[in-house]
Formats: sequence, structure tokens, C-alpha cells
Amino acid sequence: MPAISRDSLMTLEAYARARPQFRARVIVHKRQRTLHLGDHVTLLFEDELTMRYQVQEMLRIERIFEERGIQDELDTYNALIPDGTNWKATLLIEYEDLVERARMLGRLKGVENAIWLQVAGHERVFPVADEDLERQNETKTSTVHFLRYELTEPMIASLRAGAPLGAGVQHPAYSAEVPIVAESLRQALLEDLA
Repeated sequence: MPAISRDSLMTLEAYARARPQFRARVIVHKRQRTLHLGDHVTLLFEDELTMRYQVQEMLRIERIFEERGIQDELDTYNALIPDGTNWKATLLIEYEDLVERARMLGRLKGVENAIWLQVAGHERVFPVADEDLERQNETKTSTVHFLRYELTEPMIASLRAGAPLGAGVQHPAYSAEVPIVAESLRQALLEDLA
């Protein structure tokens, strides 16, 4: 997937006008790229559109209009766009109750390395997690992690031939499995592969 370029971004003024329609489009798009693994773990598979939205929102919120600031945002978010041989996902750990969340974040250390994807007929793929910075400490993990799943050429060929895709979490404190993800998600992910 191509990176987002500076000249392809909307100005702050243009984005303010386009934002309601653009935001509605991205919400629908994100729904098609979301995978719930049990009640508390969600993967949002990122792509150029989700990252374009994130950049535009950050520029809007932070009122960034200087070239250096814009380039910093592009450098940060372009790194989260798949490059044709991988998938990149934001991992969200969600517990509404604050006490339960604190307890579980302590128990879920390392969960970001335990979330697998599997193309039927191939081995499970575990992610490279948090390449940008460490997101846990001695006592707990973070509620947000960034994951990269590298796929082999045979895996990609199998997906193109119609092989199903499964996913799951294999952690002592949390387990969940989706033996076959929705076809709409599989098709969206297939579009991310060169």
C-alpha cells in the first residue's frame, strides 16, 4: 500500500468541511476490519484509509499546520500501514469496570505476543508487537498495542485461493478463538496483500 503523502492531505479548513462524511465512511470501513476475540480483546486491522483518518484527526485536534509537525504525524502513522506482505493491527483490551480492568491488565502481561492468525493449512502466525515503544511495565500491560503479522508467500497464495482465516488468543489469563473469520474481513485483509 502506498504511504500517505503530504500533498494528499486535506487542509484543516477543507477537513472541517469534509469531516462528517469522511468520518461516517471510516466508521463503516473500520467495522469491516474489526475482529472481536472474546468479550475483551479486539483487533482493528489498519490500512491507508484508517491511518489517513488518524492523521487528519491528529492534525485537527492538535491544530498542526506547520510542515515539520505534519511530517512527524505522517512518519508515525505511515508506519502502521501494511506493506503488501503483512497485516498491521491495533490491539484493544477493553474492560468497562475500572477495578476489573486494573486487575486484568496485571494478569494479561504479554498478551500482545499471544494473539495468533492462521491461514487454513499453515502454521499460526504470532505478531511482532509494539515496534514503536514498550507498552507494558513490571506490573501491567497497556490497553493498546500495535501488532504486525508477517505472512509467507504460500500463506498469501492460499488466501487468494480461498483458504479460510482463523484467529485466537493463547494466553494463560485469556483465551478465545474464532475458527473462521467473517468472509468480509478475510476479503478486506486480502486487499492489503500485494
